[in-house]
Amino acid sequence: MSGEDELAEAYERALSLEKAGDDGAAAAWAEVLRLNPDDPGGASVRLAALGAAPPPDKAPPAYVATLFDQHAEVFDGILVDQLEYGVPMLARERMQALGLGPFEAMLDLGCGTGLAAEALEDMCAEMTGVDLAEGMIEIADEKELYQRLYVAEAVNFLNAAEPVWDLIIATDVLPYLGDARPFFGAAAAKCAADGWLIFSTETMDDIPPPGWRVTPHHRFAHNPDWLDAELAATGFELAERTEIMVRREEGAPIPGHLYLARRR
Repeated sequence: MSGEDELAEAYERALSLEKAGDDGAAAAWAEVLRLNPDDPGGASVRLAALGAAPPPDKAPPAYVATLFDQHAEVFDGILVDQLEYGVPMLARERMQALGLGPFEAMLDLGCGTGLAAEALEDMCAEMTGVDLAEGMIEIADEKELYQRLYVAEAVNFLNAAEPVWDLIIATDVLPYLGDARPFFGAAAAKCAADGWLIFSTETMDDIPPPGWRVTPHHRFAHNPDWLDAELAATGFELAERTEIMVRREEGAPIPGHLYLARRR
């Protein structure tokens, strides 16, 4: 049996055990992770969701890229129509309510197929999009909304980038980042003075230290008070934190927050 076949078989076994509620699921996911430490199947996140391991600092980039590449062609329909995801338009509404914009340059992190660009096109002179999934970038490119598009991980892109933006938006990034501190620090370094960082999060009750946990749906939920403190520590002034429904999952609303913060 080839290494790929062995990994695929281990993944299917772990998934079946998890769906069945079998106590052997944790050991099976640990074996998946051992077979491929790059973790395109998200075993580390699943182990944390099962309570069998501490939450990782972030979802493995290989897992995020694989997850979104698999759904790129039907992404808009699933996210908007089935899951009722409307965070980019909520961001637009709150920005207009606060009288923000127009902006010279927007950086859209985790841009996906370009939903934020569609919502904010008339508020930004130039738009740059970044996403881990190449399939998403290809679809975003077809919409001809962005002046520049890159396949990259958000924090790595920020750390390597030379430009400074007066609007950085990340409407579905933190649910795949546990430890938000590297993200805030990198965003602060590339956000213009008096520029804005706008992002969304998911939340749950009783999130223990360090301030984030993995949800049953294998994303990250954050403690909003912890996020407030870390934003301030990296040079942002919180203008507004609004409770929102991020999406639906299995018919149930997923609670979260929309943050609008200004770079001091």
